[in-house]
Amino acid sequence: MPDERQILGVNFYVGDVQGVFDRLAHGGLLVVPAAPALKDVAHNHEYRDALINADVAIADSAFMVLVWNWMQQDSITRLSGLKYLRGLLQRDDVRKPHNTFWIMAAPESAAKNLAWLRSQGIDVPPECVYNAPMYGSTIEDPHLVYTIGALRPKHIVVTVGGGTQERLGLYLKRNLSYVPAIHCIGAAIAFLSGDQVRIPNWADRLYLGWLFRCVSSPRKFIPRYLSAPRLIPLLWRYRTELPAPHAGAVR
Repeated sequence: MPDERQILGVNFYVGDVQGVFDRLAHGGLLVVPAAPALKDVAHNHEYRDALINADVAIADSAFMVLVWNWMQQDSITRLSGLKYLRGLLQRDDVRKPHNTFWIMAAPESAAKNLAWLRSQGIDVPPECVYNAPMYGSTIEDPHLVYTIGALRPKHIVVTVGGGTQERLGLYLKRNLSYVPAIHCIGAAIAFLSGDQVRIPNWADRLYLGWLFRCVSSPRKFIPRYLSAPRLIPLLWRYRTELPAPHAGAVR
């Protein structure tokens, strides 16, 4: 079975974690699209640009995988961002101080994530941590580009929210003077550090991470996941093709 599927114009990798590492051996951009963000691919210009220009997109969305397999009579398996991150953090080159630069969503999140990383034997120097500002529809962050360019880490891990992290990753890919591996893993580390609800391995394997998030913070996550079914008509209409941009698309 081929290890790629083109879904909504995006080349999704559907192999194992080691296969992703092989593809990023010389750098590149990895994205982990979630259904609540992927549904916007037709009208969010910068988001769709990030997805189609990523070097690797993994099929993390359980909803997308289930709908796709049903529509296409396919049998692709999900590779979750959480499983990917667990594998990534076992790599010696990621654990080595100054070799990985972390972009955090907020100071409070950074404190919890860094404490958890230390508990796992991963010491992150302060200069390798950046608290991302609230980015608008267009991302410009020359200070971040300068900081990373001065340090030249081999890996950049982006932990900000879906829909933003992909755009930030593409901005870095296009503006850095060298080619690191940029891992847009979003909230995955928060499930390990306790910054969000902890998701055990069995729940991740059974596609139940969304349920844990909804129970832990219903006002925040239930509306988000209720929007995910809007992906169904998009998949039904376009299947492998990139949806045509809607009028009034966000740029």
